[in-house]
Amino acid sequence: MQQSITLSPNAVPRPARRSGNLGDAIFAAACHAAGGFVLLLLGGIIIELFIGGLPAFRAFGLPFIWSTEWDPVQEVFGAGVSIYGTIVTAVLAILLAVPVAFGVAFYLTELAPPWLRRPVGTAVELLAAVPSIIYGMWGFFLIAPLMAQHVQPAVIDSIGEWPLIGELFQGPPFGTGIFTAALILAIMILPFIAATMRDVFEQVPAVYKESAYGLGCTTWEVMKGVVLPYTRVSVAGGIMLGLGRALGETMAVTFVIGNANRISSSLFGPGNTIASVVALEFGESETGSLKLSALLALGFILFVLSFVVLALSRWLLRSRIKG
Repeated sequence: MQQSITLSPNAVPRPARRSGNLGDAIFAAACHAAGGFVLLLLGGIIIELFIGGLPAFRAFGLPFIWSTEWDPVQEVFGAGVSIYGTIVTAVLAILLAVPVAFGVAFYLTELAPPWLRRPVGTAVELLAAVPSIIYGMWGFFLIAPLMAQHVQPAVIDSIGEWPLIGELFQGPPFGTGIFTAALILAIMILPFIAATMRDVFEQVPAVYKESAYGLGCTTWEVMKGVVLPYTRVSVAGGIMLGLGRALGETMAVTFVIGNANRISSSLFGPGNTIASVVALEFGESETGSLKLSALLALGFILFVLSFVVLALSRWLLRSRIKG
């Protein structure tokens, strides 16, 4: 015989009071504080660089940005050569690194046998752990002599004779220069871009690729028509990450760029970047001098340049997502 049990309204079980409200509040406050600290730190760096570089901006005005003079004896300074070298080396590094990084990621995700994917992927990632000064020393003692003895003479004798484009590959084969610096930067940023591409390629749902293969697509057609459109935003983000690393690299570039304050029409000519100038001459500048102010102004320009590049990339990504 079954007995019916009637529950009074007071007997209805109530949800237990959450005992973690205080912990959640503390955690949320800590997260807000961390985010605010990052903004304060970023703002402090910008303000400090701007205040430090203000005497140089007052002394030389807006022409300081495109002036190519850098004469510490006469206290005449300009950022034109450094800005040019920074942009050219970073862009060349991206042009050299992105195709190789895409090839590495494509091989690891689509072509490599399973037993080989982990060793090759680990080897690529280990490149990111090498200190920049090691890259600089390696470039100076190995890559620069190789460029001077074999690569640059061959390119100068062949491509250097072409009309228009030949002007980019002329001049004496010193080994160091803009192109050598860009090559070292490309090797440095390669693991960041390749690792990002590999990770996002692996996130593509298998059913998408299997459907394309079922329709008779080749491996390259699947990559071009399925994988790249699905991951274009993340791929662009990885490229921007590499570009940001290339813009601010210091020691590796200082070793191989030639450190000459002039703009050469040839990619084999020497030059400098904002980071290399600051690294070489910051220790020789006196406190309160116009030279120190000019170096801080260069730092502020590099900061603004990096911010503009990242902001532009974000705008392009948003426009492509909406499109």
